[in-house]
Amino acid sequence: MKKTLHTGLILGMMFLAPAAFCQTTDTVKTAKTYLDAVVNLVSTNLNYGANNNALSDYKKSVLGAQVGVTFQAGITPAFSLVSEFYFSMKGGKLKANNPLTTSESTIRTYAIEIPLLARFHFSEFHVNAGPSIAYNFYGTRNINDQTSDLAFDSSTNGFKRFDAGLQAGGGYTFHTKTKRIALDLRYNYGLTNISRGQEMYNRSFVVSIHVSKAWKTNPFSKKK
Repeated sequence: MKKTLHTGLILGMMFLAPAAFCQTTDTVKTAKTYLDAVVNLVSTNLNYGANNNALSDYKKSVLGAQVGVTFQAGITPAFSLVSEFYFSMKGGKLKANNPLTTSESTIRTYAIEIPLLARFHFSEFHVNAGPSIAYNFYGTRNINDQTSDLAFDSSTNGFKRFDAGLQAGGGYTFHTKTKRIALDLRYNYGLTNISRGQEMYNRSFVVSIHVSKAWKTNPFSKKK
């Protein structure tokens, strides 16, 4: 049920984006392009699939971070393409007495992630959605305060390096005379089962704040 709800939410936002684009009042006269450094706060957890619903009462989110860069290429005043490249921390926790590990356990993965989003602007608001790919280069599992490295191999207890997902969300931009302050809230829905021995999908909610200046010359803007 939760998986269906999350899928519906993401698909709904993707379908609403063109509608928001059509309803926009063009208050911004020129397309804007920005390159920002980002340090984002992430609330992340793991979904164990429909066959492990008994774990839902034991799941607990953990805090992570994203550190990297985001590039918004302004195509028109109402539409931009956003590409990002960042180091990302994901994972989740299971409370004690859970059916899977019995003891409290925490899994963390560390990855390089690259989303590519379509962003629609209407007034000061925006919505964005698109795919993302990630490469897990390291991970840990902690059980009873004993930490071990995750094995990225083909064994039963192994994990997969590559992860794919969908990101969707929206935000609001505050403009000053020389800069913009952009707030972006986004949900990341993992599509790849990252575990070889059981179902395990990444889920995360990202809060991002950007402060930057627009490029003086925008090479991506469509000339009228």
